[in-house]
Amino acid sequence: MRAKITYCVTAAVLVVYFVLVGSRGVLLIQQGTVITVALGAAVLVLPVIGVWFLWKNTQFVSRANRLAVELDAEGGLPLDELVRTAGGRIDRESADAVFAERRAQTEDSPDDWRCWFRLAVAYHDARDTPRARKAMQRAIALHDGKPVRA
Repeated sequence: MRAKITYCVTAAVLVVYFVLVGSRGVLLIQQGTVITVALGAAVLVLPVIGVWFLWKNTQFVSRANRLAVELDAEGGLPLDELVRTAGGRIDRESADAVFAERRAQTEDSPDDWRCWFRLAVAYHDARDTPRARKAMQRAIALHDGKPVRA
């Protein structure tokens, strides 16, 4: 729940920022000189890219959450079997052992979105965010029946 609130607050702050930056771009364009129109157009590019990125990220998060809910209903969410340090950090050897197990399961069932979801969680626990995101994207694509790139 805390993560959802943080995400929503961050998204709201970004939207306010995009509106403010966009309004400055419009004001520059309204000045009508060649330089201010060029600068205004350049300034308007930033909010457009930001809104697109925020939209794609929100879609990704909602799809991943949908898979988590479905997997939880099946009783298939991965258990937190990781060893933690006294400070609460995940022990690297523990994360590596769980990762190896999840990778083997995914190699045995490469078309099962559930295995890719669990592998994404293992990547995340091992602090490999780019690979975690790619594994989750593959889980989403397999779940939705979309073609998967190798």
